[in-house]
Amino acid sequence: MTTFQPVSQPQPSATKPLLKTIAWVGLLAGSLDILSAFVQAYLAREISPVIVLQYVASGAVGKAAFAGGWQMALLGLLFHFIIAYSFTALFFVIYPSIKFFSKNIVLTAIIYGIFIYIAMDLVVLRFTRVPPITFHLYKALIATAILIVAIGLPCAYFARRFYRN
Repeated sequence: MTTFQPVSQPQPSATKPLLKTIAWVGLLAGSLDILSAFVQAYLAREISPVIVLQYVASGAVGKAAFAGGWQMALLGLLFHFIIAYSFTALFFVIYPSIKFFSKNIVLTAIIYGIFIYIAMDLVVLRFTRVPPITFHLYKALIATAILIVAIGLPCAYFARRFYRN
């Protein structure tokens, strides 16, 4: 007996489990994002990767993160990947429900990168101990571009491959 699947709803690949795919894509996206943050921070202000990671940790522990050495840097790296995996998992969950996402990888990456920037700025950072910073358009555009390339593109590309029939 033949069963018919709706054409409009992408179906997951039968050969790859969803969690395994999210794990690999989250690792890729999180790595690209943090490496981009390291390069951008160094080029813009000669800030070391350790300080970047301590800044991430300061969201949970406050200013004490900057005196915590490598332990706080590792905590910051953990928090960074928790956030990156969360956005990766969210994308894979919503992908089948948003028909447009399967049509254009680049535009999908742009939309999702902008969404991540807004969610981080208006929601996530508001619940941390990181003090509010002054908005600068060029810094926001750089941060958004990093999110588009580092998280949006890998998520859009690999979700499309995963859900392709």
